[in-house]
Amino acid sequence: MSALAEKTSIISKTKELCAAIAEDEQFIKLQADVERFLSDDSAKLQYQSVHEKGEELHHKQGAGVELGAAEIKSFEDTRDALFDNKVAADFMDAQRTLESIQKDIGKYVSMTLELGRVPTDEDIEEAQNSGGGCCGGSGGGGSGGGDSGCCSN
Repeated sequence: MSALAEKTSIISKTKELCAAIAEDEQFIKLQADVERFLSDDSAKLQYQSVHEKGEELHHKQGAGVELGAAEIKSFEDTRDALFDNKVAADFMDAQRTLESIQKDIGKYVSMTLELGRVPTDEDIEEAQNSGGGCCGGSGGGGSGGGDSGCCSN
């Protein structure tokens, strides 16, 4: 990043957003759940085992191999045990929530760049209902002139 870019108000406000995220109580709890998982070798091994078994079954199905009932039951039992592990379950919930937060923030920033203004709740809802961002998520949307962007119909 250039020295000039580091001094812009956009970067300054972005850093403020990052500070707000890092100080948010929910975010701190989510990070703690991730850290607790990462320091629990047993939970990590259990998670990895379920992931590997799932990948193996997926590859077999992709190759046209019919899965046996015992094989499926074994995977389901292993997966259920993982969900019963509070450390692993909290990690998976934290991971999903963090990914959702990241996606939501990205959506707001992308739509702001496309629309040339802060998106309204209606803009966000419309984008979610259409399956993409402004103009179907293909970019090139806003003209930077406020309401003259593609989503202002």
